[in-house]
Amino acid sequence: MTLDFEKTGGLIPAIIQDNDTNKVLMLGYMNEEALNKTQEIGKVTFFSRTKQRLWTKGEESGNFLNVVSIKDDCDHDTLLIKVNPVGPVCHTGADTCFEEENKEDLLFLKYLQHFIEKRYKEMPEGSYTTSLFQSGINRMAQKVGEEALESVIEACNGTDDRLIYESADMLYHLIVLLTSKGLSIEDLARELQKRHKK
Repeated sequence: MTLDFEKTGGLIPAIIQDNDTNKVLMLGYMNEEALNKTQEIGKVTFFSRTKQRLWTKGEESGNFLNVVSIKDDCDHDTLLIKVNPVGPVCHTGADTCFEEENKEDLLFLKYLQHFIEKRYKEMPEGSYTTSLFQSGINRMAQKVGEEALESVIEACNGTDDRLIYESADMLYHLIVLLTSKGLSIEDLARELQKRHKK
């Protein structure tokens, strides 16, 4: 990154975005020293215009912003920093400085996909997911079929709560099956997007 600090008087805006939910959490300003410290310690550090010093977000509250990635924009005078926040971001106690709730339920599927991929690589003992991978492709496929059948039964003769429960089981087992084949839920999303007619 070659950033143009001079263009904006030594401080450049840093947009802070949650890596998992994609919500914009806050906006702060960095000078070159703040950026260097952010990269060095892996926690977002701003130049505070009110305190006139470097300020690591969370240094008093413990609500740090753990850095996942840092990118500059096309003009090299703004940063986009993706983070994993620890606790609420705003000093008011709100999740974001824009008074938005920092969650996106659908994006949990992305987290779950990555979690299951991690299980596949590490195969920790005592994990149900590990036991599924170890059971082989036929058993994994059978589990998807069993959960799909239970979802159908609940849809026809059960309750909405039970339908949600069984469908969640089916989706989890499907992600496990896809992962074992080197595929992911993102591949399903791409296929659906390809088929979509506006």
